Amino acid sequence: MHTTHVRVAVIGAGFSGLAAGHRLRRHAGIEDFVILERAHDVGGTWRDNTYPGAACDVPSNLYCFSFAPNPTWSHAFSPGDEIQAYLRRCAREFGLVPHLRFGHEVTAARWDHDRACWRLTTSGGAYSADVVIAGAGPLTEPAMPALPGLADFGGRVFHSARWDHEHDLSGEHVAVVGTGASAIQFVPRIQPLVHRLDLYQRTPPWIMPRNDRPLPNWQRYLYRRLPVAQRVVRQGLYWQREATLGAFLGPLDRVTALATRQALAHLRRQVPDPELRARLTPDYRLGCKRVLLSNDYYPALTRPNVELVTAPITEVRPGGLLTADGTEHKADTIVLGTGFEATRPPIARVVTGRDGRTLAEVWRDGMAAHQGAMVAGFPNLFLVIGPGTGLGHSSMIVVIEAQVRYAVDAIRRMHDQGIADVEVLPRAQEAYNAWLDERMRRTVWATGGCTSWYMDERSGRVSALWPGSLTRFRRINRRFSPVGHRARRWDRIT
Repeated sequence: MHTTHVRVAVIGAGFSGLAAGHRLRRHAGIEDFVILERAHDVGGTWRDNTYPGAACDVPSNLYCFSFAPNPTWSHAFSPGDEIQAYLRRCAREFGLVPHLRFGHEVTAARWDHDRACWRLTTSGGAYSADVVIAGAGPLTEPAMPALPGLADFGGRVFHSARWDHEHDLSGEHVAVVGTGASAIQFVPRIQPLVHRLDLYQRTPPWIMPRNDRPLPNWQRYLYRRLPVAQRVVRQGLYWQREATLGAFLGPLDRVTALATRQALAHLRRQVPDPELRARLTPDYRLGCKRVLLSNDYYPALTRPNVELVTAPITEVRPGGLLTADGTEHKADTIVLGTGFEATRPPIARVVTGRDGRTLAEVWRDGMAAHQGAMVAGFPNLFLVIGPGTGLGHSSMIVVIEAQVRYAVDAIRRMHDQGIADVEVLPRAQEAYNAWLDERMRRTVWATGGCTSWYMDERSGRVSALWPGSLTRFRRINRRFSPVGHRARRWDRIT
């Protein structure tokens, strides 16, 4: 089989992959790279999540590349289809189309230590690469609940991230399992269509008002004619988000108390029934789980054709779902809003390092990386949105840009210094993660009294999040440092 060699292989064509491609071309002058994408379009999360009402919960002007502002956003919070269109446009304008390889799912990536390269098997052919940048993202593989009998259900079952647009929900009894970020967006959209909607809630989320609004034509015109105005707005949003960080990082303070009062007032205004309101009131501290934004979720739950089910599901039967209180609920369709395998990324199962172990095997007891980017035993592999990089208060696009800058800086230094491979030392990785854990120990994510997808159930660590300011994250990842790493020069490769 013919193997194509490239200097850099980028995995994934979402925000991370496109950012990597742009920086390789514009800042490092590297053209010898490919972007391997399993699907047939760019977009990642925004290509896959097309459920009714899909939209971003970060302000539009902060949820785009800093180097490619979009003056045509229609709303303060972008609809999903606009984000997807923006990413397609970025791929074209960044000159990345010739580098894209669609239909190339990476099924194996193995480090060849003798030749200092990665050998990748994809559904579209074989590749080798000096360096791999893994930008597949943590929200790619839907989490399917382990419900007894689900495989024998007599109706249609699909996950929100694999929405079945050919299936008409009109007039059906629909069971929605899960009350996370996707469900609060699609439930209000499908509620008017269905005959009955049973919403199965395990834990109620904290929900704040969604201060969305259409962006007027004059504002979009201003952004087109005077781009600096949009950059000023972006900076304002950035610092506004940074100012909320105190609510997450320490004990209950005035910021947290004020936000809690606002969320409870929002619930009181929209749900007049005290019994229903009590069932929708969280019993954990705001911020422990992802804080959601919605103006129409609570009203949808007050409609006559909606029932909130809080009894646990014990079994799925051919005609419906049985709950722990002995009630069998009829269902024609089950929609799973059960999130993603965020702490068990699928790519970890196919990446094999220097000692023959996969990343999933190394992470058997929980995810860990150095600066969220490199893992001991996996030379020349750079993760984007790796462990310890998620945010509870701001835009992940800023994190992506910082991690891509770190990776490309390392690649450039390797080239300038004749380095064949670089790998973080175990002691450096352990020290970094001990520092992270100490900072995380006092945060709401560790002490707020909830279980969330931020936390790795294997280790009990909050392994998905960064426990600090975005400004500090950017500073730490401004450039690659060889301290705490081992390196081999090309002249030592036989």
